[in-house]
Amino acid sequence: MASPRRSRTKARTPLPPGFGALWSTVALDLVGFGMVIPILGVYATDFGASGFEVGLLVAAYSAAQFLFSPVWGRLSDRIGRRPVLVISLVGSALGSLLTGLAPTLIWLYLGRIVDGASGASVAVAQASATDLADESERPRLMGLLGAAFALGFVLGPALGGLAG
Repeated sequence: MASPRRSRTKARTPLPPGFGALWSTVALDLVGFGMVIPILGVYATDFGASGFEVGLLVAAYSAAQFLFSPVWGRLSDRIGRRPVLVISLVGSALGSLLTGLAPTLIWLYLGRIVDGASGASVAVAQASATDLADESERPRLMGLLGAAFALGFVLGPALGGLAG
């Protein structure tokens, strides 16, 4: 008589409350970032931008994000993760709006800089996830946030290409 097989897999613990909102925040932020990629060069050249200026325009987002991420991290330690995530999303929406409605190349730069400076959602979401879970669950949550990042980065340019 065969012995019953033991299940080698442990039952997964449910995701912590609030993690779905973090995941969605990261995915949406990356969709917004990626949507401009296929159209930014064309949009900028309509304002007379050279290839070099288009490169600077792309770099402006990343430079602003690089400079402001530590600021948002310290602020999230001081006032809490949720308010900083909300500020980040509102700022990203404002930056995207400025980018979309830019009447000149300078305004286009301003929109990308505001969007980049507001792009703290990934780092703050990671910090939030570590706050939500014990040490054994953190790798799983970081992996899921990485998947949200990747999904947003894949969907964003595709949607931007369709819209553009």
